[in-house]
Amino acid sequence: MKQLAAALAAALLSACATLPPMAPGEGWQGRLAVRVAATEAQPAESFSASFELRGDGDAGELVLTTPLGTRAGVARWSPAGAELDDGQGARRYATLDALARDVFKQDLPLAALPSWLAGRPWPAAPALATGQGFDQLGWAVDLTRHAEGELRATRAAPPALSLSVRLDRP
Repeated sequence: MKQLAAALAAALLSACATLPPMAPGEGWQGRLAVRVAATEAQPAESFSASFELRGDGDAGELVLTTPLGTRAGVARWSPAGAELDDGQGARRYATLDALARDVFKQDLPLAALPSWLAGRPWPAAPALATGQGFDQLGWAVDLTRHAEGELRATRAAPPALSLSVRLDRP
């Protein structure tokens, strides 16, 4: 019985293990935080996780991990659509935007995020250069600390949103 319990515990612990690190140049990894400002209809909300991101706005994978190191979900997308596996089964979406709305209950520009992390506007949408970065898709992208591996983006339209990213490897 003790051996069975030990084997079960080892299996559970290995299921919660963190992902192996990405090879250099393969993508981005770090921590992200999303904050939604309070409105009359809803209280303020926030979400934070570690992430690994591979690909671009057309095709890629985003892995979110809890502070305890367990996988919270994996989103994959391609021109054919998007899929989210949250450990309870996979859900399909027509677009990455639809997946983001379902998961975060807000419009988050996940397709633009790889370009933003590279320090440039997403090529699939118009952008306006500003002194500290650029405006795109209704978001002000602040690149003042990009060289240190930080990105901040805010959306003023209600509800106000902020996205903060800290890369492990600037």
